[in-house]
Amino acid sequence: MRLIRFLTVAAALFMFPLSNAGASEPIRIDTVRTSLIIPRPFKEPLKSMIPHDGEPIDTLDTANDFIKVLLYADNTWQYFKTPGFQQISGVFDDHWNNSSTNPYGITQEELPDSWSLWLVDSLDQYHCPFQGEVYYRGKYGIRRGRQHQGVDLPLKVGDPIYATFTGKVRVSKYMGGYGNLVIIRHENGLETFYGHLSRRDVQEGDWVNAGDVIGLGGSTGRSTGPHLHYETRYNGFSFDPQWLIDFKTGTLRHRLFVLKKKYFSPYSSYEQDFEDEFKNEEEDKKEDAEKAAMRYHTVRSGDTLSKIARNNGTTVNALCRLNNISPNTTLKIGRKLRVR
Repeated sequence: MRLIRFLTVAAALFMFPLSNAGASEPIRIDTVRTSLIIPRPFKEPLKSMIPHDGEPIDTLDTANDFIKVLLYADNTWQYFKTPGFQQISGVFDDHWNNSSTNPYGITQEELPDSWSLWLVDSLDQYHCPFQGEVYYRGKYGIRRGRQHQGVDLPLKVGDPIYATFTGKVRVSKYMGGYGNLVIIRHENGLETFYGHLSRRDVQEGDWVNAGDVIGLGGSTGRSTGPHLHYETRYNGFSFDPQWLIDFKTGTLRHRLFVLKKKYFSPYSSYEQDFEDEFKNEEEDKKEDAEKAAMRYHTVRSGDTLSKIARNNGTTVNALCRLNNISPNTTLKIGRKLRVR
């Protein structure tokens, strides 16, 4: 029965896909047409996952008990996933504690080479934690001889800090160099860190939605001035948050992000590795094209290098060069020679 409910909701989601990787544009539909699609029992409005100009006026049930449709006064609507839906996932039980920045206790050797992480879909939204230019001395990597595991975003004390994705607060406390720190674990297993806050507005165990204010910017802990220290971690290992977010524009770079284990290296950063990956991709394309153009000939009885070269539009010298042989090499029947 649960599977049938899930498939029913999935079909509805495909009917109304998102237009981009960030917050979805509300779909305009009149209330009469909505009531024909979904039963309309009266419910108190639920809090929106993302900021919305319209006033919420009603909440409708769907075939899935954990997924609602939130109606607004401007005749727009959007899907809303309740915290109960997220609690089904074991990700909020596995290695869960409120006293450690890394509760997993595993080594990188135990991890696969890559993961595919869904960041947003028709139910999950995104909000930039704080939009601004990454401080040039606050980038991910080695800083003053030790690893800087996130990025620093200059701000003013009291600026609001937003939850990046929907999730559950695992840590909310003062922790050494981080100062006031909030750590949120998300349904895909990703964790986001928000450090140096002047005030924390959430508690451990709270469920937060993308776009909720979780605290205010500050300069607590080991800090030389007001800024947000922001980290992204998976299985306890940090990687450059700029792989996910363009902080200057506030946009999310991916819906589906392929996280590679090599990104966990303190010497791996978005700005450097993106260029390297682009070059590698171009090299791979050239190599694939060369492989596709390769041709081989299987030596048969009576074949000579001259005959093979003549039949394939090439020269004996070219055959020798491609196969690392000499013109006097004895050809054995069945041997493969590259001719192109």
